[in-house]
Amino acid sequence: MLYSEQVMEHFMNPRNVGELENPDGVGQEGNPTCGDVMQIHIRVVDGTIADCRFKTFGCGSAIAISSQITEMAKGKTLEEALAITKEDVASQLGGLPPQKMHCSNLGAAALRKAIEDYMARRPAELVQ
Repeated sequence: MLYSEQVMEHFMNPRNVGELENPDGVGQEGNPTCGDVMQIHIRVVDGTIADCRFKTFGCGSAIAISSQITEMAKGKTLEEALAITKEDVASQLGGLPPQKMHCSNLGAAALRKAIEDYMARRPAELVQ
C-alpha cells in the first residue's frame, strides 16, 4: 500500500493531538469493521473554530486524517467546517488507497458530530 508524502507527514508528525480542556463540542465516530475510533474536540469563538484537537485509536491513515481534518477546521466558520467532505480530506492528503477511504469518512463525521454537540449545548439564539 503506497501512501502520499502528506499522509506520511501527518502520520509521523500529527498536529493537534490531545483534548481541549472544557471543549465547546466533542464528536466521536468509529468503524466496527476496522476498529478505528476518532474523537474531535472543538473550541468555538464568535462562530469560528478557534481550536481543534483529536484523539484517535487506529491505523496510520486514521491518524493522518485526524491530524489533517483538525488543520482544515481551524479558522473556519461552523458552516464552512460542516461543508468539509471525505473527498476534501483525502485530496488535502494527496489521496488515499481505496481500502483506506473509509477513514476519511470517520474524520468528517467526527468533526460534524463535534459541531452538532456544540450547537446542542447552546440556546438557539446563541449559536453562531
